[in-house]
Amino acid sequence: MSRRAESCGLTVEVESGSRAWRNLVDRALGDPPRPAQHPQRSDAPEAGRTPDVVVRVESSHAPFQLSGLTPLTRGAWGDGRRVVLADACGSGLDLLVEPSPEALTVTARSRPGPTHRALRLAAPGRTELLWRAALLQYPTLWWAAVRGAVPLHVSAARVGDHGVVLAGPGGVGKSTLLGSLAHDDGAPVSDNLCTYDGERLHGLPEPRRVDAGTARALRRTMPHGRVEQPWEGRQHAIRPSLLLVLRRGTAERPTVRPVPPAVAARALVAGTYAAGELRRYWAFSATLALGTGLGPAHPAIVVEAERLARSVPCLEVMLPARPGTALAEIVDLCESTVAAPSATTEFVAEAATKAATETDRHRPAVSTRMTGVQG
Repeated sequence: MSRRAESCGLTVEVESGSRAWRNLVDRALGDPPRPAQHPQRSDAPEAGRTPDVVVRVESSHAPFQLSGLTPLTRGAWGDGRRVVLADACGSGLDLLVEPSPEALTVTARSRPGPTHRALRLAAPGRTELLWRAALLQYPTLWWAAVRGAVPLHVSAARVGDHGVVLAGPGGVGKSTLLGSLAHDDGAPVSDNLCTYDGERLHGLPEPRRVDAGTARALRRTMPHGRVEQPWEGRQHAIRPSLLLVLRRGTAERPTVRPVPPAVAARALVAGTYAAGELRRYWAFSATLALGTGLGPAHPAIVVEAERLARSVPCLEVMLPARPGTALAEIVDLCESTVAAPSATTEFVAEAATKAATETDRHRPAVSTRMTGVQG
C-alpha cells in the first residue's frame, strides 16, 4: 500500500506492506492513523502526478549488495549513480539511494543492532524521530536541495494576507505561537523545518508538538517532555511577507521593533545550524553529494537567508514572560510598526551600523606577512 504527501514542495510517495511503517509515516506527516476503509488522504497530491521522491520500505533484513561500489566514508558506498548508507543517521535503517532525472528512489531495510533495540526501549520517541529523519525528511530535504532549495529551521504560517516566517532558537516559543493560530485567522505551514526556493517557503510536514502538561493521553512522549497532535487545516507553502525574529522577554505584553536584514539573516542562519533536527543532516547531504555528484556539497543557506531577509520587512518580537499571546495579535502589532516607518528610521539605521561594526570586529585580521609573495 502506498501513501502520497507533499513535502518541501515535492510529491513524496511511500510504499510499504507493513501497517506499522504506514502508521509511522502518518505520524511523521502529522496525521492520525488511517482507518482501513479510507487508505488515502483528502489532501494527498493527485494520483496521476509523477512523484518526485519514492520511498520503499522492504521487509528484508539483509544488507544491500555492495558489489561494484567503492567506499565513500565510514558506513557509505557509491558508484556515482547510487549510494548505500548503513545505519543511516544512527537510525538502524540501511538505505539504497538511487537518483534519476525523474525522481529520487530510496529503498529502506530495517537492520537494528543491540544499541538500537536498547534505545527503542529506553527512548521510543527519540528512536521514532531518527526513523522519520532517515526515511522521509532527510532524503526529501536533499532532493529539494538538488533542485535548488535550501533548508531553514523556521516556523511558517499564513496570517490574514501575510506569509509569516518565525525565526528564533529552539524553545523560544515558535510552536506555541503557531498553535495559537485560530482557523479564521490563517493556516499553519510548518512547525520546524521549511525549504526556501528564492520565492516561497515550502513546509516539511510534522506533527504539532505541545507541552505534555497541557495534553492528556495524546501520544508517546517525545524529547523535551512534549507530545504530538495532528495539525488541522495546514497549507503547503507561503510567499513570505513578514520575517519575525523571536526573543523571550520579561514584560507582560509583547513588543515589536524593526531590525536590519543582516540581523534577521543572522538569526535565520544561526537557528538553522543550531537546530537539533538538522544535526545529522549535514553529513547525510554531503555524503549523497559526494557519492552521486548531484546537488551542493553544502546548501547556500547564508546566501538564501540574506536574500529572504532583504525581500521582506524584518522585525524583532520580544515575547512576554508568560505564553498566551496569539500570533494574529503579534502580526497586527507588526503591521502597525511597518506602517509608521518615520518613527523607526533612526532605530534601524543605528541597528544596521551596530551590526556592521560587530561584523568588522569579529572578522579575523589579515597579516601582511601572509599575503606577501616570499622570494
